[in-house]
Amino acid sequence: MRDRLYELGCSRMDLGECPKIHDLALRADFELASKTKDYFYDIDATEHLEAFIADCDRRTTAAKQRLAETQEELSAEVTEKANAVHELAEQIGQKLARAEALGEEGMVEESVKLMGEIDELRKKKGAAEQEYRNSMPASSYQQQKLRVCEVCSAYLGIHDNDRRLADHFGGKLHLGFITIREKLAELKKTVDKRREERGASERERGGGRRHYVGGRELDRRARRHRETARDRDRDRAKDTERDRAKETDRERERGKERERDRDRERERERRRSRSRSRSKREGSRERSRGRDRDRERDSRRSRSHRSSSRDRRRE
Repeated sequence: MRDRLYELGCSRMDLGECPKIHDLALRADFELASKTKDYFYDIDATEHLEAFIADCDRRTTAAKQRLAETQEELSAEVTEKANAVHELAEQIGQKLARAEALGEEGMVEESVKLMGEIDELRKKKGAAEQEYRNSMPASSYQQQKLRVCEVCSAYLGIHDNDRRLADHFGGKLHLGFITIREKLAELKKTVDKRREERGASERERGGGRRHYVGGRELDRRARRHRETARDRDRDRAKDTERDRAKETDRERERGKERERDRDRERERERRRSRSRSRSKREGSRERSRGRDRDRERDSRRSRSHRSSSRDRRRE
């Protein structure tokens, strides 16, 4: 039972982590202790499941009321035809989910047999959809007509395909509620007798301190646990967001520092380039001045030689 109840985990009905300790050794101790003393935990389980199912039924009633207020009201004849389509679609979804489960378990023949039944239901559904389509305007037919699942309070659409319905009827939420309702029906058969036995046991002990915790107290504890878990999750999310923001700031600052380093390196490179260019220009000017001096020297020598030659000719 406990394993099937945990099928509700990670769904929209997830109650969070159970506040109780689940340990096989403790379970064995309890089973051994129950042989000598009756703890009436089945009564607590009944009260807890009754509160859980009552909450689901309230949601179902509220969802139906919302649909009645928001969806276009249909005539009695059209409503009957729409319900026929819904019922056939639900049968197809349930059988398809069952056929897939049988296939996974290796029961191929049973799965194939169910697929044959599904094909027949699909034909009936096609005929029912045609009747429903012909009974109303095309614009109204295109609008999604919803109904509420009586087991788990989920919404089902008249235009949902077989895959969507199979996922619903074979999903954790729906199967978990089926298990809960079946177990609750089983416990209710004996709960009145068990309450009488518990009252007699209390009277025999002289009205001593009660050793059990009722279903309402369990609900209160579960709510406190869920609120604590939500607060813890919110704090953890805030810490994570804060750490992420700090890391982002640090990364941004590191990026700015790297950019500043690149700027400084580019500035040093520009300075070195200017220095090399200046050195080249100065070297070029020096070489040019050297060439000018050489030319001037050669020119003086040439003039002096010509002057000496003239003087010798005069003599």
